[in-house]
Amino acid sequence: MANEVSINELEQAIASGEKVVDVREDWEFTDGHVPTAKHVALNSIPENLDEFSKESKTWIICQSGGRSMTAANFLEAQGYKVVSVAGGTGAWIQAGKDVSIEASN
Repeated sequence: MANEVSINELEQAIASGEKVVDVREDWEFTDGHVPTAKHVALNSIPENLDEFSKESKTWIICQSGGRSMTAANFLEAQGYKVVSVAGGTGAWIQAGKDVSIEASN
């Protein structure tokens, strides 16, 4: 099972330039996401494996932590280095942290 990390750990990872992938649906992503997050919807991960790395960690986030854990478990089983963010974007927003609002990428 993939490791779960806190939003505070995610904030430090973003500050140090680590890759973040948001696996929510398009409309959820455009409503607001953590800064620097790249959008790869959960159901499109198998076609977008090039967005993940087997050498460096990718931080995966969704709304509350369920979909990101599903994605992280799938990717880890394929040999990718990933962690799931506990509490997801909902916890990030509740903590008063900055969000970006932009088109899905």
